[in-house]
Amino acid sequence: MSDLQISLIVVGALLILMVLGFNWWQDRRVRRKMQAHFPTNEHDPLLGAGEQPAARGGAAKQDDAAWDKPAAARREPGLGKREPSVGDNGGRAAPISATVAAAGAAAGAAASSDGDDAEEADPATEVVIEVAFAEPVRGTDLQHGLQGLRSAGRKPIRIFGVTDRARHRARLHADESYSALQIAVLLANRTGPLTAIEWSQAWARVQDLGERFEATIEGPDQQAVLERAARLDDTCAALDTQVGLTLLLGSAQPAAEVLAVARDLGFVHDGPRLAWVSDEGQPRFTLTRGDGAAFDAGMGGVERLNLLLDVPCSPADEHAFGRMVDVGHQLAQRLRAELVDDQGKPLAEGSAQVIDERLQVLFSQLEQAGLRAGSERALRVFA
Repeated sequence: MSDLQISLIVVGALLILMVLGFNWWQDRRVRRKMQAHFPTNEHDPLLGAGEQPAARGGAAKQDDAAWDKPAAARREPGLGKREPSVGDNGGRAAPISATVAAAGAAAGAAASSDGDDAEEADPATEVVIEVAFAEPVRGTDLQHGLQGLRSAGRKPIRIFGVTDRARHRARLHADESYSALQIAVLLANRTGPLTAIEWSQAWARVQDLGERFEATIEGPDQQAVLERAARLDDTCAALDTQVGLTLLLGSAQPAAEVLAVARDLGFVHDGPRLAWVSDEGQPRFTLTRGDGAAFDAGMGGVERLNLLLDVPCSPADEHAFGRMVDVGHQLAQRLRAELVDDQGKPLAEGSAQVIDERLQVLFSQLEQAGLRAGSERALRVFA
């Protein structure tokens, strides 16, 4: 081999090293920007959930044993003893009529050209995949490319961005360009923890995005993700509680009349259900038809109504259950109905005060676990 050939090989190797070094430096610069604009809370109680088990919550109607009994398995949220059935698939999902939607929970500051958005990914409840583009990508192109990246299975996905001017965005805008993205996948909700299939779906879609826009992708190991999801789900399952009441109307009453009475007492529409809201506009408890239909669906009669207090999704209140009982009695009087508990039994005298005292313990446990009742975080993981 001649000296010229050796020199060309050396020069070629040096050029390759220079290109690799430049790419490494550019990638590191982008990641520094991402870290600067995607801050995390190092003191979040949930971030230590893997080392310190969260205090368990729950309530019993008049049964101290049920209240103190450890939660051995995930169960449908409720306020009484309920052993898992043989066919239980382990889900935390509530019945359709009792599911509390998180509509309007993800409120974030509007984007501005000279400041960052306030809403961020939540490292305690979401797993983040970081995407760094070789060159800034127009928002219009990204919006089109991200259309299929809104959920992985039954786990919602949130997307955050860093503009080419180093501004953090909770929503992508067509008239901006982005140098990096953060794909935040929810670790657990009432459908259970993030599964391997769901995580693989999210990762595959992000890889497709990276190939389309020439980006580098970085994310945690799958096993670590699944372990985090399981820990979060265990914490949530131990604190997941719903309290229900039933109104038995006897004979079917026109849905329009029932709706008019409910509105007159202060209920407002919240999708197919009605909600009794706090001064801040958050649902304290909800009212649904026993057949699961919307109140304005058709002309059918109503024979049963369900009142539901979804504790983690309702703002803390010293009289959370007692308030629902009072409204339930007013409904029963106006509709000539019978108010019973979710087991079909008349409410025992003094039970409202006992349950409210128990719920105060649960509200405190939710706060200590980093899942303050009615907070945006709680609305995500208890949906």
